[in-house]
Amino acid sequence: MSNDLKEDTRYWVALSRIKGVGSKTAKKLIERFSSPRNIFSSSARELEEIKGLRHEAIKQVIAFNNWDSIDREIKKNRALGFSILTWQDEDYPVNLLNIYDPPVILYAGGDFKNLGQANLAIVGSRASSSYGLDTAGNFAYRLASQGVTIVSGLARGIDTKAHEGALKAKGKTIAVLGSGLDVVYPSENSSLFRKIMEGGAVFSEFPLSTPPDPQNFPRRNRIISGLSMGVLVVEASLKSGSLITARCALDQGREVYAVPGNITAARSRGTNSLIKEGARLIDTPEELMSDLLPGLSANKGVVKQKKEIKLSLNSDEDKLLALIGDEPLHIDQLIKKSMFSSSELSLLLLNLEIMGAIKQHPGKLFSKAVI
Repeated sequence: MSNDLKEDTRYWVALSRIKGVGSKTAKKLIERFSSPRNIFSSSARELEEIKGLRHEAIKQVIAFNNWDSIDREIKKNRALGFSILTWQDEDYPVNLLNIYDPPVILYAGGDFKNLGQANLAIVGSRASSSYGLDTAGNFAYRLASQGVTIVSGLARGIDTKAHEGALKAKGKTIAVLGSGLDVVYPSENSSLFRKIMEGGAVFSEFPLSTPPDPQNFPRRNRIISGLSMGVLVVEASLKSGSLITARCALDQGREVYAVPGNITAARSRGTNSLIKEGARLIDTPEELMSDLLPGLSANKGVVKQKKEIKLSLNSDEDKLLALIGDEPLHIDQLIKKSMFSSSELSLLLLNLEIMGAIKQHPGKLFSKAVI
């Protein structure tokens, strides 16, 4: 990444502080002015040309002078070992970048640079049953041992067991907080938070010191689903926040899965309702694995050995195939790496798939063919 993009971090943070500027409006501003730096040096007349940008927000941009506070925020994150990711950062999660309303900035900690796109969210009730806890832990353990990264919200109950199951399998897990990264909630999960930081990642769109206010969690839930290829709801009541995550997943074009529960238990009515509404009923981790990553062997947890494929490729096909490995890559990541346009890449991928050189997986993911 260029030094200019690094220096622009303070302007991204400032942009995220302007009330009335959400992801949609921020996209319009970036398209018009190319960078946040240019936004804060623009005139009121230029800003008024942006459709949907309210007068109050324009006044805030023009009058903004709280740069010392922004710089302190950046330095504090750095001192605590956290990073601030923007839409222009190559480490900003590709899955999340492609949702309707990705966070303008994302506070990140842990090993976030080495995460793939094979992510599954496991969510459910805080007041969960032993059945729900055991199911969440077992699914997370078995999926993480196969290479799937488990995403959840660090909450009590199902979330906690999902993270713990992934860690027990020595796999990767991502925790998304509804508070600042320095405000672990619930506090009893502080040790779990530190363990996740060692081998997985933690994310939040909220600045440091932000308390876990109730209104933060629906916003957090769209990040949980946005990071993932699909969402598995293990146990949830009809008023559970997990159903918000499921709705976010549907809006984002993600798969929604649900574990059936006791028909007489209130904490299972949400999951059973999801199944009635079309969520896929899941009762084994292997079923999920075959749906998410059909190129992996559910029994051995390794990619099958592939035979050498001798093909007659043109230069563009050869270039693209060299970028595709055994681990599935999202189409948007391939666009970034290859520099092909979307239409060019789609045609090349189709040709390679017809030749049998690559395999397409759910969620617009591609890997080399496994024979």
